Amino acid sequence: MEAENLTELSEFLLLGLSDDPELQPVLFGLFLSMYLVTVLGNLLIILAVSSDSHLHTPMYFFLSNLSFVDTCFISTTVPKMLVNIQARSKDISYMGCLTQVYFLMMFAGMDTFLLAVIAYDRFVAICHPLQYMVIINPHLCGLLVLASWFIIFWVSLVHILLMKRLTFSTVTEIPHFFCELAQVLKVARSDTLLINIVLYVATALLGMFPVAGILFSYSQIVSSLMGMSSTEGKYKAFSTCGSHLCVVSLFYGTGLGVYLSSAVTHSSQSSSTASVMYAMVTPMLNPFIYSLRNKDVKGALGRLLSRAASCLLRDTTSELRGCYGSLKQM
Repeated sequence: MEAENLTELSEFLLLGLSDDPELQPVLFGLFLSMYLVTVLGNLLIILAVSSDSHLHTPMYFFLSNLSFVDTCFISTTVPKMLVNIQARSKDISYMGCLTQVYFLMMFAGMDTFLLAVIAYDRFVAICHPLQYMVIINPHLCGLLVLASWFIIFWVSLVHILLMKRLTFSTVTEIPHFFCELAQVLKVARSDTLLINIVLYVATALLGMFPVAGILFSYSQIVSSLMGMSSTEGKYKAFSTCGSHLCVVSLFYGTGLGVYLSSAVTHSSQSSSTASVMYAMVTPMLNPFIYSLRNKDVKGALGRLLSRAASCLLRDTTSELRGCYGSLKQM
C-alpha cells in the first residue's frame, strides 16, 4: 500500500538548465525561437512534398515522415519546458513524466528506423536503378513505415509498463529539462535491474540493426560508385546521399555526445546541455540540410512559397477592390 501511495502521489521537479532568474527570459526566447523554426521548417517540407508532384517518390515520402516525426519529437518536450520557464515552475506530474518518456522513446526510435529506410532506398536507387520502381513500390513503402511504427509502439509500451512498477518519492528532483528515461530510472526508489536490462537489450537491438543497415547500404553505394567510369555520374549519384549522410551524422553524433557526456563527466549540467543538441538542434537543422543541399526540395519550396504569395496578393487585391467599391457607393 505504501508503494502505491508513493507512486500515485509522485510529482517530479525538472531542474532545467539553470536556476539563474536573469537567464530564464534568455532561455525562453532562445528555445521558443528554436521550436518555432523547427516546426515551421518541417511543416514546409511536408507541404512541399505533398503539394508537388515531382516529389511524389519513395525517398520524399520517407523524408516527409521524418519531418513529421521530428516535429512530434521536439513537441514532446519543448512546450512543457517553455510553460515551466514562463510560470517559474519546475513541476511535472507522474503521468505527464511517463507520457514524455513514452513519446520520446517512440519518436527517437522512429528516427532511427526512418534513417535506415532512407539509406536502403538510396542503396536500391544507386545500385539497382533499373529495378528501383519494382522493389521500392508504394506497398513496400507503406509497409516499412507501418512496421516501424508497430515495433517502436510496443517496445515503448513495454518500457512504460515496467516503469509503472517503480516507486518514487512524493517529490522527486530530475536534473534535466525533460523526463529522460535514464534520468528517471536514477531517481527511482525501487529496484531498476529488470527495466535496465530490457532498456540495454532494446537499445542494442534497435540501435544495432538500423546502424548495420545504414553501414551496409553505404558500403554497397561506395562500392558501386567506385565502379562507375563517369565522374559526373559519380557526383550525381553521391549528391543524392549527401543530405542523408549529414542528417545521419548529426543524429548519431549528438546521441553519442549525450551518452559520453553523462558517462564521462557525471555532471547533470553537462548532460542537459548535450541533450539540447540531441533533442532540439538536430530536429531544427534537418529541414535546412534537406532544403539547402537538395535542388528538388529547394525548387518545390520555391514553387510552394510562390503560390502562397500569389494567393495572398490576390486576396489582398480583392479586398482592396471591395473597399474601393464601397467607398465609391458612399
